[in-house]
Amino acid sequence: MSRAVALRLGAFAGALALAFGAAFAIGTNVDPIAAAAPEKPAGGMSEMGGGHGEGHSESGGQLPGLAVSDAGYTLAPETTFFTANSKTVLRFQIKGPDGKPVTGYTPTHEKELHLIVVRRDLSGFHHLHPTRDAGGTWSIPFSFTAGGTWRLYADFQPAGHAEPLTLGTDVNVSGLYIPVPLNDPASSYSVHAYDVTLAGTPVAGKESELTFKVSSGGKPVTDLQPYLGAFGHLVSLRSGDLAYLHNHPTQHAEVGMKGGPEIKFGTTFPTAGTYRLFLDFQHAGAVHTAEFTVDVGTDGKTIVPPTALPTETKPHSHEEGAEHK
Repeated sequence: MSRAVALRLGAFAGALALAFGAAFAIGTNVDPIAAAAPEKPAGGMSEMGGGHGEGHSESGGQLPGLAVSDAGYTLAPETTFFTANSKTVLRFQIKGPDGKPVTGYTPTHEKELHLIVVRRDLSGFHHLHPTRDAGGTWSIPFSFTAGGTWRLYADFQPAGHAEPLTLGTDVNVSGLYIPVPLNDPASSYSVHAYDVTLAGTPVAGKESELTFKVSSGGKPVTDLQPYLGAFGHLVSLRSGDLAYLHNHPTQHAEVGMKGGPEIKFGTTFPTAGTYRLFLDFQHAGAVHTAEFTVDVGTDGKTIVPPTALPTETKPHSHEEGAEHK
């Protein structure tokens, strides 16, 4: 090897060393949990509308439910390994910025904390309300209905914190795993003795109004009962990464009031894509869940017209735990 070639190779190696050194220095200063803050939409519009769960984040602007930690708070399950169809107890804590379990909460939708459990293929949806002991541990009896990876969401507002938070984490369930494909987009769903239709023109990045209409036996249901301070409770999950949207209906409801047949929500889908919507409503003392698959674009297409009513084939639960200790 000539002296000139050796000098050139030496200089090249030195440059590579400097480049890798700089990359390492940058990489070690990046928070592995918080995402980079995205640019704010034009006009000051938040990424998610409709009230609770409007894309709140103090650790980089990621959408709700995508991170196990946000704003200094962390969702900490007691275990992340379970067996399908086995009775167990879900236990977890919310760790605060000081690393200790949180024991003070501001109720939202009449509860200190809402726990959403769903398999990653968006089957097996459960909306639960666990109980908290004096030490800050939440618990509720639960049985996972099938093997696979399941997502847990904790939706809550710490006392003294300005905004609600939604944290998410995965747990592993051993057992038979058979993927359940999403239903095709439709504007009608049948659950138990109820038919629910959905109308609206959702547009990605813009506030949209969604209207659900509940009927039974071909007649409108006009005596819906309040559930969590409203006549309906809507959870929407984006297919793929399972980003979480938790929206408010436009009408507040209190004990003794009657509602229906329409339940309206104002919501903003953050991006174009496929979403799974879970509507909880209460009638005759029982809570029911209607599910919809919605394709959201950028051109404001109307939700597909009613077709044959898909019927409920997956389990739902709305379990309540014992009173707080």
